[in-house]
Amino acid sequence: MKEANCIFCKIASGEIPSSKVFENDRVLAFLDSGPLSPGHTLLIPKDHFRDLRDISGEALGAVLAVAPRIADAVMKTTGATGLNFLQNTGATSGQAVFHVHFHLIPRGEADGLGYRWNAGKYAESELETYRARIAKALGSST
Repeated sequence: MKEANCIFCKIASGEIPSSKVFENDRVLAFLDSGPLSPGHTLLIPKDHFRDLRDISGEALGAVLAVAPRIADAVMKTTGATGLNFLQNTGATSGQAVFHVHFHLIPRGEADGLGYRWNAGKYAESELETYRARIAKALGSST
């Protein structure tokens, strides 16, 4: 399915040109037009899904099935020693195009991109509270 006003749907259908690096019947990978580093690639399902909560397991499986191959090609051709595989869901996380997509961002020593992981700690009993809430939302008794 296609969303009329979605730029990634238009790219997937060929209405808008892109710098394709991989394509099959379900998935498309193309260079990001605003790369964080050279070789920054976007990986999308051709069908429209708004974000990670919306995508079917089958469509996600098709995307993830090709991700290792694309990651390997991006790293080899750019000389990257690392790669960020990133997906943003929702505007507050940084999602700007509301068609689920994955960023493959090649990384190297002193690339200037930086990365913050400001890990916190749960207060006493808070860990169990969140665990129970999430499990309940999943319909799990674990």
